[in-house]
Amino acid sequence: MNRKQSIRLVLALAAAAVAGATWASNEAATAPEAIAMVKKGVAYIKANGKDKGFAEITNRDSKEFHDRDLYLAVHKLDGTAVAHGTNEKMVGKNFMEMKDIDGKEYIKERVELAKTKSTFWTDYKFNNPVTKKIEPKTAYCERLPGEDYVVCGGIYKK
Repeated sequence: MNRKQSIRLVLALAAAAVAGATWASNEAATAPEAIAMVKKGVAYIKANGKDKGFAEITNRDSKEFHDRDLYLAVHKLDGTAVAHGTNEKMVGKNFMEMKDIDGKEYIKERVELAKTKSTFWTDYKFNNPVTKKIEPKTAYCERLPGEDYVVCGGIYKK
């Protein structure tokens, strides 16, 4: 192999490594990652208070609560969003009657489950912030201990 071929090989390998890293960073989040992020969110709120916790979850620049297509949303048990990882305009609005594309009132379901369970999963369809398409999603949720809030982080089903 001559010098020119060696340089081409090195450049090709470097390009493949960059492409592989880019592809890996676009992989969808997993169920264990959703559980871990929700638990981290609950712990953060408990340690720092609701105001700071909700603000950090809503902060799109937060590396703690945003990872690829995974982010957190927090609702009061009356259906009002108090934090949302991809759309701060949702904060303060009541979504109890919100329906997904199939007509499922998924926030109502989430709130009803949170009244009787400390942790649970719920399925619905939602806009994927990475693909910009409506996709099937499942969310892991935990009720904030001793509070009327539910913290959820969802993954898109493939």
